[in-house]
Amino acid sequence: MTGVREAVADAHRREWAAVLAATVRVTRDLDLAEECVQDAYAAALDSWTRGGVPSRPGAWLTTAARHNALDALRRAATLRSKLPLLVEPPSDRPADPVVRDDRLRLVFLCCHPALAVEAQVALTLRLVCGVATPDVAAAFLVSEPTMAARITRAKKKIAAARIPFRMPALAELPDRLDAVLTTIHLLFTTGHTAPAGPDLTRNDLAQRALDPARMLRSLMPDEREVRGLLALMLANHARRATRTAADGRLLPLEEQDRSAWDRDAIAEADGLVESALRGGAPGRFALQAAIAALHATAPSYEDTDWDQILVIYDELVRIWPSPVVALNRAVAVAMTDGPALALAEIEALERDDRLSGYRYLPAVKADLLRRLGRTADAAAAYERAIALTANEAERAFLTSRLTETTARGNGAAPKPSSS
Repeated sequence: MTGVREAVADAHRREWAAVLAATVRVTRDLDLAEECVQDAYAAALDSWTRGGVPSRPGAWLTTAARHNALDALRRAATLRSKLPLLVEPPSDRPADPVVRDDRLRLVFLCCHPALAVEAQVALTLRLVCGVATPDVAAAFLVSEPTMAARITRAKKKIAAARIPFRMPALAELPDRLDAVLTTIHLLFTTGHTAPAGPDLTRNDLAQRALDPARMLRSLMPDEREVRGLLALMLANHARRATRTAADGRLLPLEEQDRSAWDRDAIAEADGLVESALRGGAPGRFALQAAIAALHATAPSYEDTDWDQILVIYDELVRIWPSPVVALNRAVAVAMTDGPALALAEIEALERDDRLSGYRYLPAVKADLLRRLGRTADAAAAYERAIALTANEAERAFLTSRLTETTARGNGAAPKPSSS
């Protein structure tokens, strides 16, 4: 039974988008297609337990989901109008050659400009990428009910306006590109550091983001932000094997074994960054990639060029005034100008309601307070960060820092750290 569950889970990771795409072609209804695909996966668990895992799980699931869809449409023809998703109607003409991969096709299909960008991204992450609603909510710094309502409103808008969802022509892709890049980036981020669960990372999600990023690079080679996004993900993913110890303990950047980083990926990222920065003012993904590349190419943590990183953050905050970017910039300020100045910036960010439930805000504040020797205040900030953290590896790390900080407050001499 365990083997079958693993096979179904693997098929979900690998085949979900392709099965959903095939089913949408039958239903022209995204909600109904999702329901039929979910039923197919549930049926697979029972069928494969009795008869064994098929040699082509994706084909089995596609056939089952399409049968479910045809049965549902026969039982209730009114479901055809529940959520019209008018993808290219059946015809004898060849399939559109612009985007051949089903996963990337679905991302472009759902990133429809008639929807707000956040709605496009949230809908795509949830339905196409299979990211759970709580994790989508965490990516947008909103509550789960708020995100669920946002996704529902996006579906209702599609239904009410009868928005035609067709595969855009090559000339139309740039209009959807920012939402597509944002979707892929948030999918990667959800895998790079899992919002919840026992493990720090979910490498399957990170890899599922890297694949379409590479496809985009081939499809749109002249788009600098495509190069920037791929570089950003490669530079961060290159460290995946060193971010936790053998026992699962989180290792901060200064403790990671740089000799075990993926040097080929870092070299590729560095080349992409150089090309993404040429030819005019860089975009947000190119700038983030430049920061990641500076971390990845530094010979040691002590040799990190924090001055240059701060310069890049200044430009990133200017073109993309996100509170999360401002928080990350404060970390660079701490490394260049000291924790006291950075703490003042953190305290200003605490007045931004968008970060009220963001676990890294009190975590960064706690570290700065600890470095300043304010152990009681640091302990309180660590406790707030722990309360907001659902990832068990991060919770364990913060708990160990809290214990260490409390011990120092009871008489042990503090030692400097830059985690």
